[in-house]
Amino acid sequence: MQKILLFNFFCAKIKYTYYVINKINKYNGCLEENLVKFLNKQDFENLGSNTNFAKECANLYAKNNGLEYQIKRYKELYQIHSEFSGENVLIFSSPGRIEVCGNHTDHNNGKVLCASISVDTIAMVTPVIEDTITIASVGYPPLVVDINDLEPKTSEHGKSEGLVRGVCAYFKQNGYKIGGFYATTTSDVFKGAGVSSSACFEVLVCEILNVLYNDRKMDALTKAYASHLAESEYFGKPCGLMDQSAIALGGVSYIDFKDTKAPEVESIPWKFDGVDIVLVNCGGDHCGLTDQYASIRTEMEDVAKIFGQKVLRFVSKDKFLSTIPIIQSDVSGRAILRAMHYFDENDRVDNCALAIKNVDIDKYYQMINQSGDSSYKLLQNCYPEGDRDMRIPMALALSKNICGSQGAIRVHGGGFAGTMIAYIPTELTDTLVSSLKAVFGTDNVFEISIRNSGTRQVEI
Repeated sequence: MQKILLFNFFCAKIKYTYYVINKINKYNGCLEENLVKFLNKQDFENLGSNTNFAKECANLYAKNNGLEYQIKRYKELYQIHSEFSGENVLIFSSPGRIEVCGNHTDHNNGKVLCASISVDTIAMVTPVIEDTITIASVGYPPLVVDINDLEPKTSEHGKSEGLVRGVCAYFKQNGYKIGGFYATTTSDVFKGAGVSSSACFEVLVCEILNVLYNDRKMDALTKAYASHLAESEYFGKPCGLMDQSAIALGGVSYIDFKDTKAPEVESIPWKFDGVDIVLVNCGGDHCGLTDQYASIRTEMEDVAKIFGQKVLRFVSKDKFLSTIPIIQSDVSGRAILRAMHYFDENDRVDNCALAIKNVDIDKYYQMINQSGDSSYKLLQNCYPEGDRDMRIPMALALSKNICGSQGAIRVHGGGFAGTMIAYIPTELTDTLVSSLKAVFGTDNVFEISIRNSGTRQVEI
């Protein structure tokens, strides 16, 4: 009996030793060639005196949320993550985004200007040998995804599990490697404020897999495509590519989606001094508005179909305008107005990009104001049908009353329920912010900056 017990113990020990060796080999096999530098407890204890971290914060957060705030934020997240692992930690940051110009154009292969901003989701990440991805977001129950099961699930529509599974599916389908990891995340990307918290999360998962298992071989636009697949097919939300592209690329990005498989992309430096950006969460519930968002795309496509095309990008603007008397019997007047917005908005994107390049603030203000006016009157996405609260129109009216002809003020993003954005001279900021906080609440008015980089590993 004793011999049997000793034999079983010996076998178990061999099995365990093999497991550990195999774990180490797999662990290192996917990481050593990437030259990844892991962080540990001491690194986080010394964060306050780390000059590299200070430089990272200056690049990531500009003038918003100072260094002391970020040191505290990163240390607190590490403390939570250390309950799983205090060693072998990597840090990642994924920003929110704003739409600069090109309101509801990307889904019809149009042009957009977008930018990453100085709020982000940060993640502490430790790779694991198990074929599972676990993400514990502060304030939410952890999500767990088995990466051996990559089929879309209707039960995961609207859930973060669907986003993770969709990203992994794209990686697997396109010859990239996937593997397990444990991540702890926290975010100051304000939800419901139109800065794309879901795209921020998707691209974050992409970059983690990119660094851990793919030697950083996946470029920014490919990460955007992976995220787009995850959101449209696994999350169940039809969308264009702008959100994911802005977050993956970083900075101010001009994107022409005429060829969605190979979009034209240009980075444009933001050089406007003395211009502040204020974002207002006007309130309102996005639930139940899916049909109204979708109607913009479908109505534009309805017009395109009359001309034998799937999207408006391949329809001649002049031909469209000349045939309005004929086509008005085939589509609604609203569809025609939305198509008019599309064509003019594409032109405004080009003019707005040129204004940024030339550091022409007056021209920039002019284009943004025209874009906002068109979104209100032609696109008609400033409030949902039957709405009596008129939160976005109220924010626009109050802001224009304070700023007058100075700056540029417009609806931001998808619209209906959501946000307003203002680009204004610095001397007006305090007055505008305090007035808007009195109406919309202290926690719903944000001063933001444009961030120079997209989703990436934070190296300290």
